[in-house]
Amino acid sequence: MAVLLCTIPFARAVEARFFRIVSPGATTITGISVDGNVTWTNQLTNVICTVQAADSLTGASNWADYIQVPISNHIVNCRLFDPNPPVGMAFIPAGSFIMGDTLNDSPDSWGERPVHTVYVSGFCMDKYLVTKALWDEVKTWNGTNGYSYTSAGSGTAPNHPVLFVNWYDMVKWCNARSEKEGLTPCYYTDAGLSAIYKTGQMSPYVKWDANGYRLPTEAEWEKAARGGASGHRFPWSDTDTISHSRANYNGYSQLCDPDSAFTYDLSCGYHPAFSNGVYGTSPVGYFAPNGYGLYDMAGNVCNRCWDWYGPYSGGSQADPRGPSAGTVRVMRGGSWFNYANISRCSNRYPYNPAFDYFDVGFRCVMGH
Repeated sequence: MAVLLCTIPFARAVEARFFRIVSPGATTITGISVDGNVTWTNQLTNVICTVQAADSLTGASNWADYIQVPISNHIVNCRLFDPNPPVGMAFIPAGSFIMGDTLNDSPDSWGERPVHTVYVSGFCMDKYLVTKALWDEVKTWNGTNGYSYTSAGSGTAPNHPVLFVNWYDMVKWCNARSEKEGLTPCYYTDAGLSAIYKTGQMSPYVKWDANGYRLPTEAEWEKAARGGASGHRFPWSDTDTISHSRANYNGYSQLCDPDSAFTYDLSCGYHPAFSNGVYGTSPVGYFAPNGYGLYDMAGNVCNRCWDWYGPYSGGSQADPRGPSAGTVRVMRGGSWFNYANISRCSNRYPYNPAFDYFDVGFRCVMGH
């Protein structure tokens, strides 16, 4: 086992961050660069190394899984962190994770099986759901820039998630946000990737290597939601239960109904702090972040993803982007309106991309 100390911007502020490498064989750290790349040697190959992270070296319980790194040779170079991620975004390191329901929570018909290993390249994700304020800021910038939307967008307050935005408008908005910041948009109306997608409703072509904003793939979303810790029910690793102290959702525990199937739910009803408005959303960042510094990966509002909805493959995958065609897109994350089972990391469900909803929002990712 090898241990190193870094001081990096992570989650809330500049703070000490420790990493250690757990491997079936001996490992030795041989280098670390200012941009977060760590090099180490492995005694064994064709194994999986687990990089764990901690905010303190006091107590073994502080360590939590951060990424799984497949080892194919004796020398490994892996970027563990980004000292200067884009403003408001968190770096999600490249690595493998176990995707799908590992706790036998869902019937096979729910589409969360078979469980399979997925490798996801490094990327950045918005720490927070897109707020009504940010939605309006970018939409106002549109002005004479050629963008048109079906959805006006709504929200409980400027610092709450934007609501009532359909999938197509989210995608166009990602392009507008990219152009506003001088980045290359990701979505286009033609296979030659020459005409930026700005109007109408279509399934656009994607420039995956563009540096602009886009919706996460389903695999990116689940990897990010798990915060580096596979095999757990929710976006935290210290327990596999959920309560109103951790997320904004509709509790239906056995305290409410002895026949409730949600034995992992500890709360009843809508969140008491946010149930008095028309929509029961909460301010973004109200609850604690997960291991990657991301907020509201369970509850508040559901998150739209890029992928068409389809069955899982049982084999290992690398950077999957879903079926090539379909009729409905993937939704993730659960909302203030949903029961706890919908907020599980593995839960997935199909939604019509043309519809907007009172409990659906989104966040952006950026290739790295």
